[in-house]
Amino acid sequence: MRFFMAVDYSANPEKKSGIGWLLFFLISLVIISVGIIVVKQQFTITSVEITGNEHYTADQIENQVLRGKYGHNSIYLYVKGRLGYTDDIPFVEKMDVEIVSPTHVKIRVYEKAVAGYVEYLGHYLYFDKDGIVVESSTQEVNGIPFVTGLDFNYVTLHEKLPVENEDVFRLILNITQLLTKYKISTDKIYFDKNYKITLYFGDVRVFLGTSEYIDEKINRLRFVMPELEGHSGTLHMENYTGEGDKFTFTKE
Repeated sequence: MRFFMAVDYSANPEKKSGIGWLLFFLISLVIISVGIIVVKQQFTITSVEITGNEHYTADQIENQVLRGKYGHNSIYLYVKGRLGYTDDIPFVEKMDVEIVSPTHVKIRVYEKAVAGYVEYLGHYLYFDKDGIVVESSTQEVNGIPFVTGLDFNYVTLHEKLPVENEDVFRLILNITQLLTKYKISTDKIYFDKNYKITLYFGDVRVFLGTSEYIDEKINRLRFVMPELEGHSGTLHMENYTGEGDKFTFTKE
């Protein structure tokens, strides 16, 4: 004799409810898993276009912007930008990040306009064309002129260097632009108490004197410097007016 026991689940609402929640959990888990796979495959940034960068390489900018575990996810990058989370990068005023597609972004870098830097209490203070200190660092940055001879007793970040003659900052910017224009790289720009200018190139000093005929002096300098390579001394160009060769070199 066989016995059969029929179980009526409709009479056990708690068990029926438990199976329903289990099915709901499993379906939700599958949907979430599929969603994660899709997001990871379709929204991973594989192409980055960077413009406007000079002090930093493209790789450095990319590593800074797309850093973190989810940094290369375009959805995460979008949400991060909408919430206003930005990265503070020295010498960078701001960056515009454009998500062109789920896998491609464009980054436009706007760097701070730096005219030169001075050394004060073990720090390098970088200032703009108006003499405002825009950055303080313990490291020197290549390509920015080192300025000496300026007299000041204190420094405040984001404020002007407290020098007696503020016109010197426009002069520094002019010198920097001319050096860049004529592809000349100097080690140091020195101003004496009368704001007369001396440029340093290794063991060679170039005394330019006042800012009068500064364009002509630096233009002529680019043709003279190759002849002074390997020498030590002072090139006097303070009387040069753009005509003839009114300059002398004193060896040391």
